[in-house]
Amino acid sequence: MQRVAHIVGAGISGLSAAVRLANANFKVRVYEATQQAGGRCRSYFDAATNLMIDNGNHLLLSGNSHALAYAKSIGTEAGLVGPKRAQFPFVDLATGKRWRLDLGDGRLPLWLFDRERRVPDTTLSDYLALMPLIWSSPSRLVGDAIPTKGVLYQRLVQPLLLAALNVDPPVGSAGLAGAIVRETLLAGGQACRPLIARDGLSAVLVEPAVKLLQAKGADIGFSKELRGFASAADLVNELNFGDEKIAVGPSDVVVLAVPPRSAASLLPGLKTPTKFKAIVNGHFRIDPPRDAPPILGVVGGLVEWVFAFPQRLSITISGADRLVDMPREELAQALWRDVCQATGVSGELPPWQIVRERRATFEATPEQNAQRPGPKTAFKNLFLAGDWTDTGLPATIEGSVRSGDRAADLVLATGQA
Repeated sequence: MQRVAHIVGAGISGLSAAVRLANANFKVRVYEATQQAGGRCRSYFDAATNLMIDNGNHLLLSGNSHALAYAKSIGTEAGLVGPKRAQFPFVDLATGKRWRLDLGDGRLPLWLFDRERRVPDTTLSDYLALMPLIWSSPSRLVGDAIPTKGVLYQRLVQPLLLAALNVDPPVGSAGLAGAIVRETLLAGGQACRPLIARDGLSAVLVEPAVKLLQAKGADIGFSKELRGFASAADLVNELNFGDEKIAVGPSDVVVLAVPPRSAASLLPGLKTPTKFKAIVNGHFRIDPPRDAPPILGVVGGLVEWVFAFPQRLSITISGADRLVDMPREELAQALWRDVCQATGVSGELPPWQIVRERRATFEATPEQNAQRPGPKTAFKNLFLAGDWTDTGLPATIEGSVRSGDRAADLVLATGQA
């Protein structure tokens, strides 16, 4: 008899678990509380710019093995595009200096030994000073593990770790930061090629997964918020959606892929992160310069990263709690000034949109990282997924997919479909 996998939550972690289980011959049923799939990783039509935009600018790297395998499994790996070589252009708005970090395309970080490919005005010893970070404990602070000042920190380490951790790097978890460094900078250029979903996150990572699931006979329900569940002994046997109760058979499984607050309310006593940090994204309708790189790192200004998409330039600012209450027009003007200086475009403020996510990611500090639960629960047939669970990574797309894969693998380990 075909086993049923009930996937609660249609974000990237839920979809990755659903795809993996559907491919393993499970009957999959997905329940999403909102009216669209994708969670915090989705696209939508924005009337202000008259464009399809993403709710957040997400960057993948060629070494994000789980995310790329997920894209391949839904047939959209080609939708993640980027330069053939791992190169990252930067500009310092305070000094006007521009440079290009060239990590090459090999499997070893040989770029460290080439002055022309490193961050300008840095030496090999500057990079060797980062070594304590690589195997640090998650309970250690970044600021206690490595120097948090100097040219290398200002021009590379701070922007990289701020984007990854979404907290001011010195107070972030050194263990989480070390995981990022091991899987990117130390893995050579072959793991660091930047990839973006040029046609939008939904078109590349969400909609194809939904279509694949439906083609495999999965049921996908929207506006289905789980209110609670019933259990017998150590098994969940019923899901309560308020207007409907769905039986869970003794051989069936449940993957709970919902935000931490929802998970904690459904599972009293579950330890989850309780502090979160904001991310601000800005979108400007303008044709990027012909020579604009797909992604540009910015230091010395308000903007941190500029993404070039067809018909728009988009920006991201991490750890942005200080900006969530700033008047929108004032913020848009400030961002546009940085965009003009960084990219060379000019003119009055074009059609724009500001997206502020107050609870974009959990606060990647040692304290909050220690609150992340593993995938197993007190119930043998109930597993957790989400970038906020203990993936060993900060809250990233790679961590989200990895959590879904892990939950699905634990399901598969409970017996054959």
